[in-house]
Amino acid sequence: MNERQCLIIAGEASGDALGAELVTALRAEAPWRCLAAGGPRLAAAGARLEVDMMAHAVVGLWEVLKHYPALRRLFDRLLAMARQHLPDLIVLVDYPGFNLRYAAAVKNLVRARRSHFRNWNPKIAYFVSPQLWAWRASRVRQIARDIDLMLCIFPFEQAWYGERAPGLKVEYVGHPMIDRFASRARALEAAKPGEPPLILLLPGSRARECDQHLPILISAAKVIQARHPARWRMVLPNAELARRARSAAGGLPGLEIQVGGLDESLARAKLALASSGTVTMECAFFGVPTMVLYRTSWLTYEVGKRLVRVPYIAMPNLLAGEAVYPEFIQHQAEPGRIAGEALAWLENLARCRQVQEKLAAVVKSLGGGGACGRAARAINRMWPAPP
Repeated sequence: MNERQCLIIAGEASGDALGAELVTALRAEAPWRCLAAGGPRLAAAGARLEVDMMAHAVVGLWEVLKHYPALRRLFDRLLAMARQHLPDLIVLVDYPGFNLRYAAAVKNLVRARRSHFRNWNPKIAYFVSPQLWAWRASRVRQIARDIDLMLCIFPFEQAWYGERAPGLKVEYVGHPMIDRFASRARALEAAKPGEPPLILLLPGSRARECDQHLPILISAAKVIQARHPARWRMVLPNAELARRARSAAGGLPGLEIQVGGLDESLARAKLALASSGTVTMECAFFGVPTMVLYRTSWLTYEVGKRLVRVPYIAMPNLLAGEAVYPEFIQHQAEPGRIAGEALAWLENLARCRQVQEKLAAVVKSLGGGGACGRAARAINRMWPAPP
């Protein structure tokens, strides 16, 4: 089989990790040469890193508006890169505000100027469906027009697309988290006699999120510590966020700030205080009771609350159909309120066991391992095998 070329775009730390796993699976299935706009994990997986996207990870309407000139330049640069390399495949990993616009721009370019690019018409695969079922369901029309293959990681998503875009090719591949943590013990390690419990602080994977959440988490931790002494660890995805955290996280004695190793920390944690996002599913996998918070700009919140169509923001709660994890959103994300709920959990072991049973059912609903392998095979099926 001739070597094909892939351009993969991942706009934030979780996408960088997922993209790296997909690159490894793709190259195990067929000879692919991969270019990437992403981060260090994609580079470590063997993709040629053309653009470092980690410095551009922003979320929220106001945040995007503030950074629009830089994001526009980045967008144009990536479009020029596609025109230069003419990849056979473009894989867009999460980051929907940016990546869906990019898919539309590529397809519009191809439709308008096909003869200028030697009939270049790349396949576009999207890995991790945007959460259209939560908000902006109207985007499904654009996805059906511009995306050749949608790869879903939650079991209900394939039927959702089937009802609204029956012509779109959709594959449910399962959740990559299952493989990512398969080698780790799923049972929580018991603390040594007399050892305080380990509580994790997980402020997010973007600089803006961390800036918003760090003061809340540190203040909540101080309240908890005064009544229920604990060991405290903050886990961040990269050194730059750790540096920012160290400068803002004073006043909590014994706080350990760690880069990476989230799975090992979750395997030992008694409780977590976490920003809403991918990390809540990772907490669920390890059965860690978690207080979920999210605070953003006033404008982003006001717009978002009018568009969101689901009762929860934490995915474990959506999959369970109930508030397994308490959620503290915007003005509710107060240190005293978060600390009070956390203390109630720390002092009620029976409640924690009930939560862990519900989390185990959520994880079981995601199916077995092999998600990235299935995704790679689905991508390769877009090119018919030679006779």
